[in-house]
Amino acid sequence: QVQLVESGGGLVQPGGSLRLSCAASGITFSMYDMAWYRQAPGKQRELVAAITSGGITNYADSVKGRFTISRVNAKNTVYLQMNSLKPEDTAVYYCKAAHPRDRKYDYWGQGTQVTVSS
Repeated sequence: QVQLVESGGGLVQPGGSLRLSCAASGITFSMYDMAWYRQAPGKQRELVAAITSGGITNYADSVKGRFTISRVNAKNTVYLQMNSLKPEDTAVYYCKAAHPRDRKYDYWGQGTQVTVSS
């Protein structure tokens, strides 16, 4: 049974920081590309950051220089360090595990709420 469990969300003031974690089980984590998406109320889900199995990263323009994605294969965990948070970063953040060859083996976490407000 595959599980992706996100944690680390919460309420933070503008300019603050949070670190999200996504712990995976039931997959060969090291072979998967991993990503963080977010969905704000009334908006489509969007890609925030991704990291390949080989460690190559890419980011949405809106978070470049503020967010950092990383992974620790020994812990089956991917992280999203979020700094200089803005109110527009408020959303539910989802972790995704993307199979390198077959989309039917992609998996999503349940999401964690991030709220940036004073």
